[in-house]
Amino acid sequence: MTDPAKTATQLTDPPARPAASPVALRHRAERLAGKREEKQRRQTHLQQRLAELDELLALAQPVTDALKELGEQLFERELQIVQEKLSVALQDVLEQPIEFRATADFKRGSAVVEFSVSRDGNIEDVQRGTGGSVQNILSVGLRMFALATLPQESHRRFLVLDEQDCWLRAELVPRLAGIVDQAARELGFQVLMISHHDLSLFDRYADRIYRLVPDGSRVLVEQGNPDPVDSQN
Repeated sequence: MTDPAKTATQLTDPPARPAASPVALRHRAERLAGKREEKQRRQTHLQQRLAELDELLALAQPVTDALKELGEQLFERELQIVQEKLSVALQDVLEQPIEFRATADFKRGSAVVEFSVSRDGNIEDVQRGTGGSVQNILSVGLRMFALATLPQESHRRFLVLDEQDCWLRAELVPRLAGIVDQAARELGFQVLMISHHDLSLFDRYADRIYRLVPDGSRVLVEQGNPDPVDSQN
């Protein structure tokens, strides 16, 4: 008869595996050694990379500070150009010893610019202490500079000046028109100037002149005739 205990043992115990040969063990050991060397090389590479990243991180703050300082210097250089150009415009149009000033203060990564003018050594606030004619001229110049900094692929260089000569005496209007004309041609702008002054003041510099005439509930548009020679200047 069959011993039940012996039969149960035979059914539950897995068959014994044959012992690996020395050759197989050697091959397995060689494979494990190769993997170990590969992981060591990988670890060495990662350690080197981490060391390089640590060096870059150590340079990050000095580079950031240097770029910030460079940006501030470039911004101040641009402001200097704006100061010079607008000072010339003020002096040419008004024939007064006026200098435009733009002072930048850098706080929290941004610039705050204060505008003023100097007249005979006296500082005047642009919004309060100066006449409307000064604001007219500065507004035109600052708008042009702002538009010139925008990317051309997404911003058309077209500027509308709505009564920017309202505070100027009639004899000064052609001077402002001349500056606008010169700047527009140099910067590649199209400029539409709207004015209540006599249109003959713009003959020398306008490419086209239109007069809007109220007629009851309508507005008639009459085309003027700027000088064909001067309009090309």
